[in-house]
Amino acid sequence: MEDQMALKTKNVAGNIRKIREYRDYTQDYLAAKLKISQNAYSKIELGYSKLTIERLFQISAILDIDVTQVLTMEQSELIKSISSESKLESASAK
Repeated sequence: MEDQMALKTKNVAGNIRKIREYRDYTQDYLAAKLKISQNAYSKIELGYSKLTIERLFQISAILDIDVTQVLTMEQSELIKSISSESKLESASAK
């Protein structure tokens, strides 16, 4: 049970990192938006800090992604989903 929870936590932290990188945001940028240090933000992405629900919602809002996607999707699915949503938004804007 603990191993499964640790794996899920690492997956969520990895999803946050992947989305941040996909959006071309730096850790400094997200840390500033969250009003925390870059070091504290880095610990979130590494899974060293416990992520509160409030903080998860804040990060999701900054990254412009639904919290359920961060929690449930595998990293490869997540990037495909984000990129296809971006393409749809671009097409509808034209």
